[in-house]
Amino acid sequence: MAGWLAALERLARGRAKAGLTRELRPRAPGDDVVDLAGNDYLGLAVHPAVVAASAQALSAYGLGATGSRLVRGSTAAHTALEHDLAAWLGTGGALVFSSGYLANLGAVRALAGRGDLIVSDAYNHASLIDGCKMSGADVIVAAHADPSAVAAILDAHPGRDAVVVTESVFSVDGDLAPLAALHQVTSARGARLLVDDAHALGLLGPGGAGGVVAAGLAGLPDVVVTATLSKSLGGAGGVVAAPAQVIRHLIDTSRTFIYDTALPPAIVAGVHGALHVARSADDRRALLAARADLTVNRLTEAGFAVTRPAAGVLSVPAPGPEVALSWAADCRDRGVAVGCFRPPSTPDGSSRLRLTLNAGVPDRDFTRALDVIVECAP
Repeated sequence: MAGWLAALERLARGRAKAGLTRELRPRAPGDDVVDLAGNDYLGLAVHPAVVAASAQALSAYGLGATGSRLVRGSTAAHTALEHDLAAWLGTGGALVFSSGYLANLGAVRALAGRGDLIVSDAYNHASLIDGCKMSGADVIVAAHADPSAVAAILDAHPGRDAVVVTESVFSVDGDLAPLAALHQVTSARGARLLVDDAHALGLLGPGGAGGVVAAGLAGLPDVVVTATLSKSLGGAGGVVAAPAQVIRHLIDTSRTFIYDTALPPAIVAGVHGALHVARSADDRRALLAARADLTVNRLTEAGFAVTRPAAGVLSVPAPGPEVALSWAADCRDRGVAVGCFRPPSTPDGSSRLRLTLNAGVPDRDFTRALDVIVECAP
């Protein structure tokens, strides 16, 4: 075996020994697994109106966008979705990317560059971390969800062009960032605030408009919002919602927008259909809130240290990566899919199961899934 391949084999063995191996598990259409691992919070991925909108666009446009947004990839479907996303989020404009990951890379690099300062929450998603690294700016990691720590960092670097980067609902533990307090810190010091609203969009705020709207920060000139369209909206893609000048800047300069093939029109139309459903889905949001209470009560009674989620993500601590893997596998063998988060996905080096609540799961299946999680616990 070539030397470099042998080196990769050694690295793989080391990861396996540490319980950090990852595995692809293809699922068949219509499988009967209870899904508490995916991010389809509102159950809209299979909603009839969403599927119909996507099918109609597929028939009209064909399979793909056929090019980047600036070549042939922009369609009337893209423009309509961006218009309604901006209206929903209360911003001057919105720009759709082919993934939430690329939207975050593009947004961070648009707001900060060499010589600037980025203050990044310690628990931020990998896409935000990578955007910070790629920006060329000086990056300082702040204590998790701590406005006073952010203030201290900014005060120690007066006069710097600065951006504070955070999630609204954090993707691993599901807790809510103190957005209003963070904005008080940034606005008082002339810094900008970038919020990844991926796990709050569709769930928090009036009409599910997200954590930024819920915090009363919608449309402010120093706030930029990003989100994925693959969670509560059940599709794919990402969005940057911001003042019109920021959107113009992204169209002109963002490499993750300019050089990437556009999101397929069929996906765009399906997401747009999901947006219409999500805005009036207070019943689904109420169901998720009730299920959050039920889950916390059931797991607390079983002796687990869990807290009520801010939206749809609930974290259950595991003693270590091997135990977390075994626990998730035992649940899967009994027909329940749960997330298994281990380093480096967990910012504090600990492991846990991550449960994502899903309004599309029938009540009986949801209750059974909680029983399975408790019964399979180490």
